[in-house]
Amino acid sequence: MTITIGNYTFNGPYPSIGPIGDRSGVYAILCYRETKYYIIDVGETATVRSRINTHEREGCWRRECQGTLNYAVRYTPNLKQAERMKIEQEIRTQFNPPCGKR
Repeated sequence: MTITIGNYTFNGPYPSIGPIGDRSGVYAILCYRETKYYIIDVGETATVRSRINTHEREGCWRRECQGTLNYAVRYTPNLKQAERMKIEQEIRTQFNPPCGKR
């Protein structure tokens, strides 16, 4: 299963982090409500599963989501951090998620 976010295809969305690997990538935190997904946060990391599992903004995700939290990931094994950050910023600019820095 995949979902398109901006110009990128992500794996997911998943209702738990179970299927998400601890690899480098860009992740999106989504809220599923009334048959639609809303982006509430986006980030990049070298270890997606670990980052989501211990994220300091989880409280914001739960406050902002009036539905079910879901997770999507775009693995980027061949990209450096700066390139992942560029993808994150593109998505953040396009969707203006309520959690995280803009």
